[in-house]
Amino acid sequence: MKQLNKKPAKRDKWIKHNKPSEKTCGIAKKKCEKCGRYGAMVGQYGINLCRHCFREIAEDLGFKKYS
Repeated sequence: MKQLNKKPAKRDKWIKHNKPSEKTCGIAKKKCEKCGRYGAMVGQYGINLCRHCFREIAEDLGFKKYS
């Protein structure tokens, strides 16, 4: 970055083309609303929680554990 700091035009172009893009598919598209974890999402019924957080509050939401 030292070299880019001396050349502002090239630095701006580098930053423009190397910024993180918005995800359109895959695991990293959805994030748990409670803890912010990616992956293992329970998205059914609009819950949008990871499986760990879902297990903690499932009975409060009205789900029953059968096993």
